[in-house]
Amino acid sequence: MSGLPDWRDTVTYAAVLAGGRPALAWELLRRDPAYRSYFSAVRGDDAGAHFAARWGLHFPG
Repeated sequence: MSGLPDWRDTVTYAAVLAGGRPALAWELLRRDPAYRSYFSAVRGDDAGAHFAARWGLHFPG
């Protein structure tokens, strides 16, 4: 994951403000140090299943 933008910048976070709860939940999750560490460690075809089990994430498509 790349660096995180300044959360106080309303221009950067316009999509979060418009996206409702799912967008806000994603912003909170992607800033969580445990999630970031897990993201860096889990790779491969079954990564989606690992994320769903551990973090409650579901990837459409």
